[in-house]
Amino acid sequence: MPAVTTPPTKKGDFFVDYEQKVFEDVKAKPGEKALVTFHTVAFEGSIGLVNILQAKRLQRKGFETSILLYGPGVTLGIQRGFPTIGDEAFPGAQNFSGQLNAFMAEGGKVYCCRFALQMLYGHGEHSLLPGIIPINPLDVLDLCLLHREGAFVIHTWTV
Repeated sequence: MPAVTTPPTKKGDFFVDYEQKVFEDVKAKPGEKALVTFHTVAFEGSIGLVNILQAKRLQRKGFETSILLYGPGVTLGIQRGFPTIGDEAFPGAQNFSGQLNAFMAEGGKVYCCRFALQMLYGHGEHSLLPGIIPINPLDVLDLCLLHREGAFVIHTWTV
């Protein structure tokens, strides 16, 4: 039988060199924009949270950053909680709200499609986190087109 001779890991240990950076730390040039779109359902996978964190990072790198919630993505921006709105029923239940609020507090803009909000998910504008800007469904494409030249765009589409 082979013997395991490596000592067990303990809190504070690490498996990889997380400090070495291979690429230069890219920063936005003056006036550069970024857009992150979400067509994904809250709590159905990690991409919603991961790309909110990406949007925060883009904002911190100096990009004028916007998030677009459309289709099932509007579920990321809805106020939630249990037993009352804002309560965290389990650890992490308010991750989307917390990260979107932090993004907006740092100057990021979050837009939400009114069609998906009402028609697809049965919510009104009062259901949105404060600071999220509801937009006409015809504005969804125009927001993307406004970012077609010179902007960094991440499109997320999962169902």
